[in-house]
Amino acid sequence: MTEPAANASPAPTPPPLPKGGRIQFVDLARGIALLAMFIFHFAYDLSNFGLIETDIAFEPGWRLFARCIAGSFLVVVGVSLVLATRKGLNRNAFLKRLAMVAAAAALVTVGTFFAMRENFIFFGILHHVALASVLALPFLRLPVLLVILAAALAFALPAFVTSPLLDQPWTVWLGFSHAPIQTADFVPVFPWFGCVLTGIALARLVLPRLDGTAAASWRPRSWPTRIICWGGRHSLLVYLVHQPVFIGLIMLATQIAPPLSPDERAFRAECQRSCAGPSNSQQICREVCACTVDGLKRENLWQKALSDTLSTEESTRMTRLAQACLRGP
Repeated sequence: MTEPAANASPAPTPPPLPKGGRIQFVDLARGIALLAMFIFHFAYDLSNFGLIETDIAFEPGWRLFARCIAGSFLVVVGVSLVLATRKGLNRNAFLKRLAMVAAAAALVTVGTFFAMRENFIFFGILHHVALASVLALPFLRLPVLLVILAAALAFALPAFVTSPLLDQPWTVWLGFSHAPIQTADFVPVFPWFGCVLTGIALARLVLPRLDGTAAASWRPRSWPTRIICWGGRHSLLVYLVHQPVFIGLIMLATQIAPPLSPDERAFRAECQRSCAGPSNSQQICREVCACTVDGLKRENLWQKALSDTLSTEESTRMTRLAQACLRGP
């Protein structure tokens, strides 16, 4: 066996996991989830104020986007719990963080109750994070296989558990209710706790393999990634502040560009339903209906169209306007 040269440099010692168990890739992931949440909430606010025609709350693609965002946050919650307890549970730190999240959740409930009583948030993402942080504690030490099985069970339970008692207002937060629920944000225990357990399982499988790797010691260098990581590290503060900022900006914007009236939104929605067909995409229908409304206003037929008092001749003119919009310039 060949002896190493006397002046050869020793193999570099791999960097250990950062002090305190913090891996900034986790902050980056949480920050990216925050950016996605900004996009959804800003679009939701624009829709809520009538500044865009799409009803974000009921649009399937946007609803799926919202679920993906919530799921990614909760997976990161599971990962963070594993990181925070690698050297044992620091009870004081855990209780302090739990109290902060619970207080923030209560603030969201109180604030939305007064701001939008019909849709106030009684069990949203922060409520889930607070409860899941406690429910997850036993799973931090159970065998990983059991954690994976528990995650699968959490995802599956809502499809099999049913009872009239679970449709009551005081039990809907469990996630087994089949009754319609009116709230701006709803993240019940099941199936969403499965995401937290998934994060715990992933962290316990992956983190031991990160020790001593470049990923463990990665630090953001460009200013965009630094900002994203900062947001991920202070996600609770960012979460609480971003919506008041968005709503304030939108309210300012509505002073410049007034939102669509409820009547105009209803007219455009009905127009789009009539326009929809194999040859007309949703985008084309939106453009055609907006063009038709502009034409009706220009021809002084708008109020008559809203009140359905158009004469036969005026109805013909409206049809021609719509056909001209469909043909384009």
